[in-house]
Amino acid sequence: MSLGYWKGTTRLGSSNCALAIVVVLYIIFAALSAHAQVLTVLYSFQGGTDGEFPAARLSRDAAGNLYGTTSDGGASGSGTVFRLDTNGVESVLYSFTGSPDGSAPLAGLGLDAMGNLYGTTANGGASHTGTVFKLDITGKETVLHSFAGAPTDGSKPLAGLIRDKAGNLYGTTAFTGPFFNGTVYKLDTTGKEILLYSFLGEPDGCLPAAGLVRDEAGNLYGTTEYGGAFNNGTVFKLDAAGNETVLHSFVGGQDGYTPAAGLVPDEAGNLYGTTEGGGAFGVFGTVFKLDATGKLTVLHSFAGAPTDGEFPLAGLIRDKAGNL
Repeated sequence: MSLGYWKGTTRLGSSNCALAIVVVLYIIFAALSAHAQVLTVLYSFQGGTDGEFPAARLSRDAAGNLYGTTSDGGASGSGTVFRLDTNGVESVLYSFTGSPDGSAPLAGLGLDAMGNLYGTTANGGASHTGTVFKLDITGKETVLHSFAGAPTDGSKPLAGLIRDKAGNLYGTTAFTGPFFNGTVYKLDTTGKEILLYSFLGEPDGCLPAAGLVRDEAGNLYGTTEYGGAFNNGTVFKLDAAGNETVLHSFVGGQDGYTPAAGLVPDEAGNLYGTTEGGGAFGVFGTVFKLDATGKLTVLHSFAGAPTDGEFPLAGLIRDKAGNL
């Protein structure tokens, strides 16, 4: 099972807390109480060969096994891909070595129908600027692409991948490209990379650190942390011909600033996301909705401690009832 679906498109999607980094599952018993929660620690990383600092979300297969990455640790200290079975037993499926296979996998993984895993590493590879990789069910890793950096390619893919019905992969790199502001790329089934768009900075966006969503027409949607008309980040659309449209440039006030995470769409074409800062209370961040006409509505402004959260760095998920 993949991280999410939108009209048939599959979304492949450090801490200072010493070694007590845990993968957790929150089970909410809504029938008992809207606030009743039970926290179960499924696995505590030891910080050695089993990996450390898991920075990304998890993927789950049909059997209930969980798959993820650790950005550090492993046999060579360059990060791992791991599986956690339904009994809580962790298996390191692959330990990265740095070059040429990659290091520092910061994003989650995608699963195909054959059980192959797809992901990115922020560092390592042939040019030490990141990779796209495939890990098959035997644990064999294949580097599908090593990013070369400026001026011909992107670098530092911080987000995961999405995959279309034909098996092409799409993603973002946070940096470089011809204008040094990040890229959107496509990797076809032969391993050929196509730079679909290179960001200019202002007014179109800069530092696309999050992943993409794709609609049936082949349009891609995403965010940039900076750039845009006010240098506070953007929501953008990239059509199938490679034309970019800025759907919203964050002003930096009540509408928020620095949208660090990706977007969640609904069936009507609305997009939902978070900003790390801004909002009605100044600096604590927002949850927003962007409709098909480009109108942005702030659904929630975080108020900070002690009554609320602050600085949302991650994206959203949406249930069938429309709750986020």
